[in-house]
Amino acid sequence: MKTQSSATAQPAIAVGTPAALPRTGGLGTLMAALGVVAFSLTFPATAWGLEGFGPWALVAVRSVLAALIAGACLLVLRVPPPARRHWAGLAVVAAGVVVGFPLLTTLALRTSTTAHAAVVVGLLPLTTALLSALRMGTRPSRTFWAAALAGAAAVAAFTVQQSGGALTGADLYLFGALLVCAAGYTEGGRLARVMPGWQVIGWALVFCLPLTVPAAGLALAHEPVHLTAHSVAGLLWVAAGSQFLGLVVWYRGMAAIGIPRASQLQLAQPLLTLVWSVLLLGEHLTPAAPLTAAAVLVCITVTQRSRG
Repeated sequence: MKTQSSATAQPAIAVGTPAALPRTGGLGTLMAALGVVAFSLTFPATAWGLEGFGPWALVAVRSVLAALIAGACLLVLRVPPPARRHWAGLAVVAAGVVVGFPLLTTLALRTSTTAHAAVVVGLLPLTTALLSALRMGTRPSRTFWAAALAGAAAVAAFTVQQSGGALTGADLYLFGALLVCAAGYTEGGRLARVMPGWQVIGWALVFCLPLTVPAAGLALAHEPVHLTAHSVAGLLWVAAGSQFLGLVVWYRGMAAIGIPRASQLQLAQPLLTLVWSVLLLGEHLTPAAPLTAAAVLVCITVTQRSRG
């Protein structure tokens, strides 16, 4: 959405507009990397949240809380509503990132381990790059694609091995989440080129309130709630960290360095998720983790240096 707010109306965040960011360089990579770190905590935090909330309540309440944070920022900074021509793109972001991915992965995590769910994240960079090429006409180099495919294969093999290689009923949820999230990332990255990235996710969250508020009320009325330190902490993180702040820096990074290259940073996300799973959930890693991490870092380096 192409807002017409002035620099004086947004003194604290105007520096985050695409015009103020270099098209390539360290700042954009840093922003995208911070988004990956935030996202890497999503699955463990969701597992914590499911200790006290039902899946539908967790997804709806997290979206409402994130929308309240985003709406407060938009209101305080007096950001005007987005132009009508951006509404369709925002709808894609909302469907993919605000509703689709959180709901499908939360439903999957009822029966799937975080290690198995990380298969989705391992394949997400490649899927995002493919959708970006179709949607925006980008043409990454052959070296880029070779490194992306190699990295995705390494991460997929590692995470499948971690889960024992068994397919579960959660896989349909996970593959659906992969597709809708890649679509949301692609459209959000496109919109972040013409407006601050925080406004992209902010308006997408706010536009979902007519759906998420009644959904939260219904879910809380029909699903049991058991408040614990873990469930509250998990809810707060997926709402503030994953659903808003993480997407703010992620879209900002994509606008600066491009969707294909930013998406390849997510090759490291499954490994980070597994680290958090060990520390927070008590899951165990195999000796293959260091080898996979090294392979992923090589692939990220190649994709970041390749020219489209």
